[in-house]
Amino acid sequence: MRNGTAITEFILLGFPGIQGLQIPLFIVIFFIYILTLAGNGLIIAIVWAEPSLQIPMYFFLCNLSFLEIWYTTTVIPKLLETFVVARTAICTPCCLLQAFFHFFLGTTEFFILTVMSFDRYLAICKPLRYSTIMTSNLCLQLALSSWTVGFSIVFCQMLLLIQLPFCGDNIINHFYCDVGPILKAACADTRILELLGLIVTILVIPGSLIFTMISYIYILSTILRIPSATGRQKAFSTCASHLTVVSLLYGAVLFMYLRPTAHSSFKINKVVSVLNTIFTPLLNPFIYTIRNKEVKGALRKAMTCPNTRHPE
Repeated sequence: MRNGTAITEFILLGFPGIQGLQIPLFIVIFFIYILTLAGNGLIIAIVWAEPSLQIPMYFFLCNLSFLEIWYTTTVIPKLLETFVVARTAICTPCCLLQAFFHFFLGTTEFFILTVMSFDRYLAICKPLRYSTIMTSNLCLQLALSSWTVGFSIVFCQMLLLIQLPFCGDNIINHFYCDVGPILKAACADTRILELLGLIVTILVIPGSLIFTMISYIYILSTILRIPSATGRQKAFSTCASHLTVVSLLYGAVLFMYLRPTAHSSFKINKVVSVLNTIFTPLLNPFIYTIRNKEVKGALRKAMTCPNTRHPE
């Protein structure tokens, strides 16, 4: 135990040293936030309204879009506040709540992307059995399992975190409440929590990545055995969007968490966090629509649908 005054709030530094750029950055990130909400919300609306898109692949995509909406909403509003307020304070319970939702949604995203890779594996490697295996009940079970496991993993850690007394440094050199600085402010031994966090990180990130890589090894081997070039291109186009999103997410996360400490830079990690929490959710709707003829067709159908009523 360390002696000190109990912390009632944390101070988010955001991006110090960008004097004169606060207003332009506020406008840009606010615009990105609106585009992210609109793009992911549009995907959910299109899939819900278009019967031809109500298949497992787009059901999981709706789960991902719904997650991205709340993932960015957890972080961006407070980030925008750091640009316009000299001293961005957040109460301790609010900080812990933000950390919980940020890591709960982030963990769930890994599971949803892993489930999506399994869906693509069945669609390409087991096409004749796909409809009998990937039933609506299994889709629902896989989606619910992703959300439930993600919630449970982070909630168990948060139950331990909220019991800690905080009396150390309340300055967080980040634009959101990261667990690392919160643990440093604790007045008690945090080694158990740190060990638990390390175990969960190893199980979730490399574990889900290995499962996804195995799925894509089978997918690529199946695609390469297709005799016609047109067939190979058509098969690969069904998983190209998912593979792009997986590469962006895991690339950023592995860069932040698996680099040697001696070569790590917190400023670089903060920039990568911006890419991961702001730009990746923005790019997801564009990635899944630009390369997807079915979604683009549904968009054109929705935009050209006549609003006038036929005379009786």
